[in-house]
Amino acid sequence: MKDTFTAVARIGKLFGQADTGGVSVTLYTTFPEDFNPQLEPLFVEIGALTVPLYCDKFERRGVAGANVEFADFDTPRRAEELIGKELYMEFDDERDDDEFYMEDLIGFSVSAGKLRGEIVDFYDSELNPLFGIDFGNGEQLIPAAEEFIVHIDFDKRLLKMVLPDGLLEL
Repeated sequence: MKDTFTAVARIGKLFGQADTGGVSVTLYTTFPEDFNPQLEPLFVEIGALTVPLYCDKFERRGVAGANVEFADFDTPRRAEELIGKELYMEFDDERDDDEFYMEDLIGFSVSAGKLRGEIVDFYDSELNPLFGIDFGNGEQLIPAAEEFIVHIDFDKRLLKMVLPDGLLEL
C-alpha cells in the first residue's frame, strides 16, 4: 500500500439478512468521525491489488463498531472474502514528516520510570491538554506537556515520559 493509506478498521464477521452480504467491522481510532460513506470509499488489499469498496449501507455501532454492506460484495459468499481483512482510507499527507498530533498517540505504550501503561485517550484543551493513561489501575489524567515527554518511537508505538514526583498522587 502507498504511504497515503492508513488502516482504519478490520472486518470481523458476516451479519444481517442471509442475502445481503453485510459485515461487522471494528473501527480503529484512526477512523474519521466525519466519514461520509456516500463520498469516500474504503480500500482493501486483495492479492497485490488495492481495491476501493463503496458502501451501500454504513451504520455505526457505538464508538468502535459498524455494520457495513459494500456495493460489489452483495452476497454472503462474496462478503466472506473480506473477513479478517483490514480496511484503509487514503489521506492526503499534508503534514510534515516530523509533525504529529497528540491524539495520534492514542494506543501507544507508555513507560514512565518503573510504570508501564497505555494511552487510552487524549483530552484536547488550550489550557491543559491531557493524556488519559491506564497504568493498570484505571485511567489517570497526565498533562500532555512536552517537558514530560522524553522520547517517541513511532515504529514501536512507544512513548517514554519522565513524570514529576507526586504527580500520580494528585
